[in-house]
Amino acid sequence: MVAMPTPDNSVLERREKIVAALREIVPGEGVIANDVAMRPYESDGLTAYRQLPMVVVLPETTAQVSKILHYCYAEGVKVVPRGAGTSLSGGALPLADGVLLGLGKFNKVLEIDYANRAVVAQPGVTNLGTTKAVEGKGFYYAPDPSSQIACSIGGNVAENSGGVHCLKYGLTTHNVLGVEMVLMTGEVVRFGGKHLDAEGYDFLSLIIGSEGLLGVVTEVTVRILKKPETARALLVGFPTSEAAGDCVAKIIGAGIIPGGMEMMDKPAIHAAEAFVNAGYPLDVEALLIVELDGPEAECSHLMESVSAIAKDCGAVTLRVSNSEEERLKFWAGRKAAFPAVGRISPDYYCMDGTIPRAKLPLVLSKMREFSEKYGLQVANVFHAGDGNLHPLILYDANKEGELQRAEDFGNDILRLCVEVGGVLTGEHGVGVEKRDLMPTMFNQTDLDQQLRVKCAFDDKGLLNPGKVFPQLHRCAEMGRMHVHAGKTAFPDLPRF
Repeated sequence: MVAMPTPDNSVLERREKIVAALREIVPGEGVIANDVAMRPYESDGLTAYRQLPMVVVLPETTAQVSKILHYCYAEGVKVVPRGAGTSLSGGALPLADGVLLGLGKFNKVLEIDYANRAVVAQPGVTNLGTTKAVEGKGFYYAPDPSSQIACSIGGNVAENSGGVHCLKYGLTTHNVLGVEMVLMTGEVVRFGGKHLDAEGYDFLSLIIGSEGLLGVVTEVTVRILKKPETARALLVGFPTSEAAGDCVAKIIGAGIIPGGMEMMDKPAIHAAEAFVNAGYPLDVEALLIVELDGPEAECSHLMESVSAIAKDCGAVTLRVSNSEEERLKFWAGRKAAFPAVGRISPDYYCMDGTIPRAKLPLVLSKMREFSEKYGLQVANVFHAGDGNLHPLILYDANKEGELQRAEDFGNDILRLCVEVGGVLTGEHGVGVEKRDLMPTMFNQTDLDQQLRVKCAFDDKGLLNPGKVFPQLHRCAEMGRMHVHAGKTAFPDLPRF
């Protein structure tokens, strides 16, 4: 554990003043200042990095959020917004000298509008909770991250989350119609609404995926869809991961867009099967789950086409779901892959990069080389249809140097993604995890322009500082602002 310096009297006095002011805004149990009680907020899903915040505040209304941000803006206090804390990139990692603003009490579905096929929800509503609210009428919310039972709609907006069905139905950005957001100054603004296209500049697309750097979202309007008439899943086993990757490319190349297309390699298959008993074949090196939905006649035709392509690519097993229960069982194994891998390794590091689909065989081959180089195993699960990789690097944090090797292994994977024409992240965000790799993808001008957007919304740089950008100068110096590529201006993060 990293030893933390003892704060001097002036720091303690400032903290006491801030805590007292927040308790005036959010009375009762809405402010947590005790170190033990704040411990659950010390990290998000990237648990290798931990830091107690100065104070936690849990507002219940937009008016309270506005007053909190207005106060922090006037006093120059940093603020880190937090949803459910499932972020895997350290996007909600607290600051020792900052307020952790938790939105867990914003947990209500405010309106269901079937006529406009829209749901208005507070940001603390879970992803799955949104579907649960409308499934009785035959509707659902399409983006479905593996953590959908826990992750929040607000967090999905912050990271532009995807899921197994994003290939056909899009990411969060394609399914959000409007947001209410509080700026760092305390001003409340709205972008979009129930209509299909917002007027003026497309601020909505700017906000989705902005990782809490531009404002605090307090309300989200999402698009809901009617459940398809038919949905059937195909479970296909291959003798090599390369053959499975080739099949993915050929299915898309044939003009077929499945509702979902996921891939798992042998370690992930075995872990998921032991955890869920989904009926996965254990004698294959790679497994594809291909779901086709729509009218029955269309599904049947596409099933035949996909089956033919799979056989041409060397498939050794092929099984079609014969009931809704069986289809859900196929998916249950994939959606439980992350916790399942936790049963075969003391720790694992979940990566997130995106590549052109055609590069999948090359990247898989390179990852095996990296695995030998670092002496660490890797289990792979992919949103194969859109090239979003989730390698799970297995390590033991109790063994000297293994965490560092796992991070170096992950950095090599991300650099490879960029080298083959991909990007650093598909849906987990940059946070602190990929912050210092940003110069591998963006040049000096790119980074400076992105920072100018940040400064336009947050002129004092108080919202979630230390995330995404390798170095952030004061926004007041925007005219002379410069990002030092390859260097970081932030001290080493407390790591466990």
